[in-house]
Formats: sequence, structure tokens, C-alpha cells
Amino acid sequence: QVQLVESGGGLVQAGGSLRLSCAASGSINTINTMRWYRQAPGKQRELVAFVTSSGITNYPSSVKGRFTISRGNAKNTVYLQMNSLKPEDTAVYYCNLIQLIQGGTQDYWGQGTQVTVSS
Repeated sequence: QVQLVESGGGLVQAGGSLRLSCAASGSINTINTMRWYRQAPGKQRELVAFVTSSGITNYPSSVKGRFTISRGNAKNTVYLQMNSLKPEDTAVYYCNLIQLIQGGTQDYWGQGTQVTVSS
């Protein structure tokens, strides 16, 4: 089993910055991908960023150039640095870990952290 704990959400003015953290513990394989998703009220959950265990990252155009995902030295911690925040970035942000297991993959979710950007 894997547990994910997010932190760092809060209220910030437009143009400001926040840094989210996600600490993973438990039965974590060496090869995995950690991802940040977000879900705004009335909208579907969307992928915000991911980083593989080899360091490959990717972002959708909506956050590219403003958000940066990185892994901590312990590799089981992932951060999301969010700059130039906009009101439309307001959402609950979820950390996700996906890893290979025998016969397929398994993914795990954190409880989410609220990010509110005021105009």
C-alpha cells in the first residue's frame, strides 16, 4: 500500500506563487511516475504535471511556463511550484503516484489540497 500526503495549498492573490508538496510512503517501486491533477467545481479532473522516475516532465499548455514539477532528494517527494497564478487555477490539487505491478499498474491518490487564487 502507498500513502500520499499533500500540503502547501492556500489562498493567494492573482500573480502570486504557491508551492505544493506531496510525500509518498509505503511500498513504492523504483520506477514510477508522480503526477499532479486538479479539479475545479463542476469540472473534470485534469492533469497539471507529471515527472517520471528518470526525471522526464510534461505540462499542459494551460500551465506550461508557470508551473514546475520536481522531485525531492528522497525521490518519494514531489513538489509543484506554481507561479503567476490566475483565478482559473483555483481548484483542489491532488497528488498521484502510478507504478508498475505484476500484471499491470497501480495508482494511488492523496486527499487533495485546496488552492484559491483571488482576483
